[in-house]
Amino acid sequence: MDDADSSTPPGDEEQADDSLDEADIHDVLRNERRRLALERLRDGDGPESVGDLAEHIAEIESGESPPPKNVRQSVYISLHQTHLPKLDSLRIVAYDSRAKTVSLGSSAAELDYFLDDAEPTQAPFALLSLATCLAGLALLVAGWMGVPVIDRVDPRLVAGLALTAVAVVASAELGLRTRSRT
Repeated sequence: MDDADSSTPPGDEEQADDSLDEADIHDVLRNERRRLALERLRDGDGPESVGDLAEHIAEIESGESPPPKNVRQSVYISLHQTHLPKLDSLRIVAYDSRAKTVSLGSSAAELDYFLDDAEPTQAPFALLSLATCLAGLALLVAGWMGVPVIDRVDPRLVAGLALTAVAVVASAELGLRTRSRT
């Protein structure tokens, strides 16, 4: 046994071997039907029939309720033959092909990070960018209107500072998004 093996606590070796590979996660989430199925199962209270799951996805895809029969059948067949077996093999769902039921599996929680929207981090950056732009515009207008002290500041300086601040905020947001994807 080498040093790398001896540093792993007992019992954690199996857990590390059971975790999903990031390439598998991205492959799973690349397909819209799999994402919709997982979102529905995450929002539900327990096992769901494949028929109900297909109905839900077909409604979203077609924009009709009830969805057309051919769309519902297409979704059902692809779930049954392709998507659910793939998710089951990765333990993301537990699929009973005989009973035609599906529920979240033991590895489903590993996808939470990728499925959760990043909107909470987007809003502060968007608000900060908007506030910076509005402050810059207000200073420019105040200067043009002859507001004392502000009218002595070169409008190019105000515009340059406002644009620099927006660029810094945008760079910070881009950096956070890039870091969260790796």
